[in-house]
Amino acid sequence: MLNGDGAPAGGILPSQAIERLIADGAIALERPAAADQIQPASLDLRLGSVVHRMRASFLPGAGRTVAERLEENRLHTMDLTQGAVLETGCVYIAPLMESLALPADVAAATNPKSSTGRLDVFTRVIADGARAFDVVPQGYRGPLFAEISPRTFPVLARTGSRLSQLRLRSGEARLSDAALSALQTRERLVDDDHADVAGGVAVTVDLLGDGEGLVGWRAKRHTGVIDVDVPGAQDVDDFWEPIRAGRSGLVLDPGQFYILASREAVLVPPDHAAEMVPFDPMVGEFRVHYAGFFDPGFGHAQASGAGARAVLEVRSHEVPFILEHGQTVGRLVYERMLERPRALYGELGASNYQGQKLKLSKHFRAA
Repeated sequence: MLNGDGAPAGGILPSQAIERLIADGAIALERPAAADQIQPASLDLRLGSVVHRMRASFLPGAGRTVAERLEENRLHTMDLTQGAVLETGCVYIAPLMESLALPADVAAATNPKSSTGRLDVFTRVIADGARAFDVVPQGYRGPLFAEISPRTFPVLARTGSRLSQLRLRSGEARLSDAALSALQTRERLVDDDHADVAGGVAVTVDLLGDGEGLVGWRAKRHTGVIDVDVPGAQDVDDFWEPIRAGRSGLVLDPGQFYILASREAVLVPPDHAAEMVPFDPMVGEFRVHYAGFFDPGFGHAQASGAGARAVLEVRSHEVPFILEHGQTVGRLVYERMLERPRALYGELGASNYQGQKLKLSKHFRAA
């Protein structure tokens, strides 16, 4: 069977399909699912009881398990049941409480949660036999592990902390450029009459800011610890420096971490999901967006939204780079849902970023 644009039928599995996979044992949970663990088009992944401090990051490779490589590269193990501080500049691997026995036609991809990316905690998921991070092949049967590397702030995590999320797909879900162009015309995915949709909807950066000229935040160094499970506990000024609009763009300093916002308001229709493509070497020497999943209903009026800015997690690489207002910094790839989710983003109590403008992670007190 083909979709309307001639592509093989397929799509992202919604929350109710994830619930069915859990009931059937295709997704095994060490503990029952938390009330808000299943999102409209993804499943939050929870840290297990221990975390291993590693000598270096690794991929297991074909025919090898993560457990085997842990034995070769582990420096020491910490108990997570009472919480543990994960230091900046270190690499940790934690077994996850969720494991998979996927159907033969279902694959998965993972990404950091929005709050994880906004703390500059570099997080990737590894499967046995993997040759790439954050990719789980069709029919995979086995455990999952999170690689965690705080880049700017030390964080306190514990058993059950949720740093990553998993999205499941069956068949070809991604929209072609023609289908994406038609969807932009019909739904106005971004509020731009001349939006570039080749290879995904182009997203540009806002450096004009709000009425007071605030365009973003630059992370401070040598800060205190952030508890990843406690919202609204930290003062912004202890961790961030405000960035004001300037005449000559924003110079990104190598190694610094920034929170910025898109110039466009972004919308994800109820029958679709989206993902921000993180780094395009053609747009400059910087990386944008660690956390790339946008659930159905993000910024959508039906879910009490009116468009929402994409918050951009930005890190420069080896050289300083001047970022200009309106410069393309990433692309939103849209995919079909197999079914409309039972509840959209913004209709759930855990939807922290619906209708957002420039916004830090949920861990910081509102100004």
